[in-house]
Amino acid sequence: MFDAPSQNEASALARALRLNRRQLFAASTGVAAAAAAVTLPTGSAEASVKGSTGKIPKGKRGIILYTVRDAISRDPGAFVGPSGFQEVFAALAKIGYRQVEFAGYTQHANAPGGASLESVAGARQLRKWLDDSGLRAQGNHGFIPAWPLTAADEEKFKLHLEIANILGMQHVGTGADPTNSAFKADWDLAAEKWNALGKIASRAGLKLYTHNHDVAYSFLLDQGPADAAGNPTRSSGIRRLEYFLKVTDPKYVHLEMDVFWAHVAQYKFTTYTAADGSQRQDVFDPAATVLSANSRYPLFHAKDGEPDLDVTNGYDIVPFGTGKIDYKRFFRRVGRTDTRNPMVEQDTAPGGTAAPAQSLQHARLGLQHLAEL
Repeated sequence: MFDAPSQNEASALARALRLNRRQLFAASTGVAAAAAAVTLPTGSAEASVKGSTGKIPKGKRGIILYTVRDAISRDPGAFVGPSGFQEVFAALAKIGYRQVEFAGYTQHANAPGGASLESVAGARQLRKWLDDSGLRAQGNHGFIPAWPLTAADEEKFKLHLEIANILGMQHVGTGADPTNSAFKADWDLAAEKWNALGKIASRAGLKLYTHNHDVAYSFLLDQGPADAAGNPTRSSGIRRLEYFLKVTDPKYVHLEMDVFWAHVAQYKFTTYTAADGSQRQDVFDPAATVLSANSRYPLFHAKDGEPDLDVTNGYDIVPFGTGKIDYKRFFRRVGRTDTRNPMVEQDTAPGGTAAPAQSLQHARLGLQHLAEL
């Protein structure tokens, strides 16, 4: 079985990755200021949140399986190393992870259990493998029905809730934003949907959550004048997900902040056109947004970025702990690390045929840095 790199090897990998990344962010004072975290006054409420040591307890150190999706999906007969859910669970536990977040329930057809475990029987098999490895499932990027809800979709949604309960999850959700629209009316409709689904999930003992990308923290269009289709063209200055939090029930709807995409939003969305036509500036502060709705952010994606002025997003995705996003400060500010569930994620971890072990190597590197917070 493939062994993850030693701590010395992981440190060497981190150093190599840093040396190979461009250090351009500081070259532009204006851009650097927009992307930097907002400095807190000494002694402010945010600087002294209860439980705000920044230390992530061992039991809360998790990873979303999307990071190692290549290992889960490859043919166990064609690669000497972890393949499929059972072996990947064992490898992640050996690295030191204690929690996982699913990104679906499919694997290679030749892996134990077959291609799809999206069933009650499949969930029971997955739960056994989780228990054998000492892992806990904490959430899933899974099925969220369209709206209005059809009878068939409601039954499928309830099946996913049953699967989540078998797996021992506390949360169930999706990797998508509630809507891609910029308009208030569409976010109101999304809120209606999520409030209803959240109630169904709550009856099953689960918290429903949505994951964010950068555009979900851009500015909501909720002010006139209207365009030819009757849609608003200007903003009150509230960001889309901040509005979503205002119009959804805190008992039923929760969020998973992808901290990388939140920092991309901080870099990209700094100005809006107010109702009077003037340009207003507002720099997004991810940690302050969490604190404004503290109990509604039980999960996080711990995804790192290296500043890069040559790309639209302002950051390149890199293995967790090798970039410049200050996670120690972020978790110290948001506090309550006993109730937060950070999941290491790296969209670019799979190395393909050239580096088939890379995603698990990077998972090891991510755990090392999560533990060092």
